[in-house]
Amino acid sequence: MRTENKNRNIKISSLIAFSIIEFILLAIIAILFYVNIPLTSTKVLYIPKGSTKSIISHLNKTGYELNNVDKYIINFLGYPQSGWIDLKSQYMKKADFLYKLTTSKAALKTITLIPGETSYFFIKDIAQKFNLSEEKLHEVYNKYAYKKDGNILAETYSLPYGMKEDHLLFYLFSNTNKQYEEFSKKIFGYYDKKKWYYYIIMASIIQKEAASIDEMPLVSSVIYNRLKKGMALQMDGTLNYGEYSHQKVTAQKIREDNSSYNTYKNRGLPDNPVCAVSLNAIKAAIFPVKSDFLYFVRDNSTGLHKFTSSYKEHIRNININRDTKKTYTKVKKVENKFDKEAKKIMQTDVTKQKPSSIKSLWNNVK
Repeated sequence: MRTENKNRNIKISSLIAFSIIEFILLAIIAILFYVNIPLTSTKVLYIPKGSTKSIISHLNKTGYELNNVDKYIINFLGYPQSGWIDLKSQYMKKADFLYKLTTSKAALKTITLIPGETSYFFIKDIAQKFNLSEEKLHEVYNKYAYKKDGNILAETYSLPYGMKEDHLLFYLFSNTNKQYEEFSKKIFGYYDKKKWYYYIIMASIIQKEAASIDEMPLVSSVIYNRLKKGMALQMDGTLNYGEYSHQKVTAQKIREDNSSYNTYKNRGLPDNPVCAVSLNAIKAAIFPVKSDFLYFVRDNSTGLHKFTSSYKEHIRNININRDTKKTYTKVKKVENKFDKEAKKIMQTDVTKQKPSSIKSLWNNVK
């Protein structure tokens, strides 16, 4: 009797064990089948901050149809990233999708502020690429920018998709101010924002006028020499400010524009930078070539400029240029001592400058 009961208990235990194993196997098969269901998503996906449950609820509202099984799988894998994430693909299995929710990196978009471009057009570009309000961007910029332009360094930025207008601009302002401070300290030993922007204004004119990087210290020397003599700069590039950045400067524009940007009517530098600048333009603004140049005109045969200290020679260069077809090769036929000095300046590493030796440049800025 005891033997029969024992055998019966063994059979029952075996059946229970088999049933449990069978259930586990079926559950595994069901899960494997479930996580291999094809899923379609956008490559870039927004995940709000909050609990896994609230995130699943948000995704369900956008058509993902997730449930408690997905919740447990996500919790097992980790915790969902928040913000805009880059899934890299539109088509995947559900297992891949759930895994990517916990491991994907922030979705970044690259945007370039071209040297010489104005904040007016850069904000338009930002609004379009990041799907932001252009009106809000202008509002934030005008409220918090130190100057009307030159507050954002001309370079390429990789920014997280989904940043709000104020956060994005604050980041760009902060990043630029940090680089300005570092550059100033390397050259002068310290940073004075008000004085520094004197050089940013000058650099912006150089950025607009120079035909090449090596030409920048030459253009800079013309600016310094004209300022020293009390001459008006009379440079078209200063009138390509803000929304007028891409417009040709005409005689009518020169007559009618009464802003400080009109260097035909006003002596000295404009009140604000004309555009965004590169570090090369800033370097040229601080270290001009030592010359007596007062004039320059673009040479149609090279695309570069002819510099001169004589107005008579300047007029002669203009007249010669009228009969020369534009080729814009930007290759100088003969390199003079000023070209060599300019090239040397642009190749100089500012980290090797001794601040005490150039304090006079800084102290001259009001």
